[in-house]
Order: sequence, then structure tokens, then C-alpha cells
Amino acid sequence: MRPHDLNLLMIFDAIMTEGAITRAADRLSMTQPAVSNALSRMRTAWKDELFVKDGRGIQPTSYAKNLWSQIQGPLVQLEFAVSPAEFDPATAKRTFRISATDSIVAMVWGPLRKVIENEAPGINIHAIPSYDLGTDKVLKDAEAELTFSKYLQPDAVIRTEHVLDPSWVVVMRPDHPLAKAQLTLEDFIAADHLLVSVTGDVTGPTDQVLANMGLKRRIAMSVNQFYNATPLLKESNLICVAPSLVVEKEIFSGELAVFETPVEIKGLPMSVMWHKRQDLDAGLQWLRKLVVKFIHERVERHEMLLSQCCRKAYCAETVKRFLAQRNIDSSDFTPSHIKHGEEIDAAETADILNLDNAVNDPKGKVIA
Repeated sequence: MRPHDLNLLMIFDAIMTEGAITRAADRLSMTQPAVSNALSRMRTAWKDELFVKDGRGIQPTSYAKNLWSQIQGPLVQLEFAVSPAEFDPATAKRTFRISATDSIVAMVWGPLRKVIENEAPGINIHAIPSYDLGTDKVLKDAEAELTFSKYLQPDAVIRTEHVLDPSWVVVMRPDHPLAKAQLTLEDFIAADHLLVSVTGDVTGPTDQVLANMGLKRRIAMSVNQFYNATPLLKESNLICVAPSLVVEKEIFSGELAVFETPVEIKGLPMSVMWHKRQDLDAGLQWLRKLVVKFIHERVERHEMLLSQCCRKAYCAETVKRFLAQRNIDSSDFTPSHIKHGEEIDAAETADILNLDNAVNDPKGKVIA
């Protein structure tokens, strides 16, 4: 490769990373006209427009996206080869992109910003939409440095680190007729339910658990965002099964009453993910360590507070009774339906029915 070709690739990478010629120039310590001239040479050499105007910004063409996905890894490796990985947060100037849901942003962005203001003033953090928690496409397409997934799939190029196991609860308005000391399974089934489904499906993991018991609830209304769920719950007799972290503000402020789920629902673990091409990226290692730390701290605090305000609902004897009424032998359930964790004997197995596989949605959908 000729030297000027490599220079163009590095400038191209900076434009793709920053999403703007001005910021790319700052990143490269070049003038804006110099970067613009380099872009003109790229267009001539590669016979593609590469970037088109989009309002005040620019958007890469399909050719540019494809090219970037192929060169980003080798460029990173080349940079590490000629310059050992060093990262000083105090002097670094860099933009990181994280594909994250609103709940992740709520947990991480505040404490992360404090660290940046005090220790890493040149670091930018940009959130990009995360519509599907079961995808690693944003990493493979180099659209983000970090993302989060609800499930783990073997992949030669994707790295993962576990960050949390979601807890599911039942929420309703504090003066709801069912907001008593304990929520029974009978009352739970008879209630009108609000379902949150980003896909539009009207069957969630709770329904699958109930179906395995020969039971069914009524989905009286559905929404596609938890943001829209809490106002409905506050002004209606609807109840909702939700991850406790998503509604913790309303739970801990007393705006919503919270109960254990009458049937045990095992949520899929959440992991932070990155591409292996950035395994040696000291800057991303620094960021990832902070993100994991903040999530672990938030979850620990959340679970402590939740244990103090969550009312009783789950009862193994009630579950067994419903199974017996429908001539379903609890011993017929395979080990995959039993609670994960330490090994338990046959007597405990009969008492603890965790219909785990039923809630493991294969597409990683956010539904309840």
C-alpha cells in the first residue's frame, strides 16, 4: 500500500468515527480544509461519494459503511503495532459510542459524566439507539464500541462480560384494589394486565409460564415502551409485570406499589459486549471497567431497596396446587424448568418450580 493511501484511510476512519469533518480535523490535529481536500481525493480514488449532506451533518454511503467495517480492525491493529496501547484519561480526546436502552443510560450516564468532568475532560460519550437487545450487528458494523445483550451466543469475534440478572415484579397504583399485603395467584390471573412489548407481540414470558401451568391471563392493553406504561398504571386498574430496574423510580418514590410475581419468572442475563478487534484498546478497557462498575453498584443498591418494599406474592404451594388441579405432576418438569443455582435434592425440586425455559424468549424481546 502506498503511504498516501494509508493516510487517506486514517482520515476516512476519523470522519466515520466523529461523524463530521470539523471534529475529524480536531481529532487528527489537521485543518478543516486539509480534511476536505483529503475527502475529495478519496472520492476520486475510490469512485464513490462516500458522504452525503444530511441537514447540518453528513451520512456515509453504503460503500463507506462497508469499507469502514473492513478497515477499522486492521487500522486499530496497525496503531497498536506501531504505538503500544496507552491511554491517559486526563489528556485523551476521544468519542465513544454505546448502543444502549433508556434503562442502561439511566444507570450509567450520570456517574460516568461525573468521572469525565473530574478525570477525563476530553472524552465524549454518544448513545445510539438499541432497538434489539439480541443483536451484535452494531459491533460488527463498527457503529458502536459497546452494546448490551440479553443472551449469549457463541461468536468468534464478539466478547462479553455479564453485568446483571433482571428481577421481574408486578406493579400497580398504590390504591389499586389488589394492593394488599399479598398478591395471590388467583387475583393476579383475574386482573387486567398491561403488556410492554417493543415488538408488538401480545404474549410475554409471563404468559408462557402460566400456559405451562394450564393458566391464562387477560392482556387488556399493550404499549411498546415502559415510558408509556407508568402513566397508565397510575390512573387505571391495570397491573403490569416489569423488570424492577425499569420502574425503580416509581417504585421507590411510592408512585407504584410493587409485588413479587406470583409465579417465578427467570429473566435472561444481561451482558456488555465489544468486538475482539478492540481487545487491546486501553481506552475502551477504561470505559468498559467504569460501565460495569456503575451497573453493579446500581443493581446492588436497587436490590437492597427492593427487598424492603416488595410485597409477598410467590408461593410454591399455590403453584403446586394449580398444577395438581390440572393433573400436572410437578415431577414431570425437566431440570431446565427448575431454578438455576446450587444443586437441589428431589424434595426441594418439588417445592421450587421455576419454568425457566418458558421465559427465555429466543429473540431477546423486551416483553413481560
